[in-house]
Amino acid sequence: MLDRLLRRIRQHKGDLLRVLTRPDMPLHTNASETDIRDYVKVRKISGGTRSDLGRQCRDTFASLKKTCRKLGVSFWAYLTDRLSATGLVPPLADLIRQRAA
Repeated sequence: MLDRLLRRIRQHKGDLLRVLTRPDMPLHTNASETDIRDYVKVRKISGGTRSDLGRQCRDTFASLKKTCRKLGVSFWAYLTDRLSATGLVPPLADLIRQRAA
């Protein structure tokens, strides 16, 4: 059994050691699990949506909210800015590009 495990580790050695060449890669999936936690809570409470359009709307707003939170932008300020077309809050795509640079 140990020999099989060691063989499997040797076969995936490159993947396992990738973190040494790519320190930006997370060692866990906690961020991904946290991202979907809000979806799961809402689904448990509401029992889901009545239509595909409702699901799409819920998913879009939840995604915007998460993105704003990660970028440090007030979700309410972002929505207000988009609805009033004042342009005070930069587009999220621009903020993501700035953070990546």
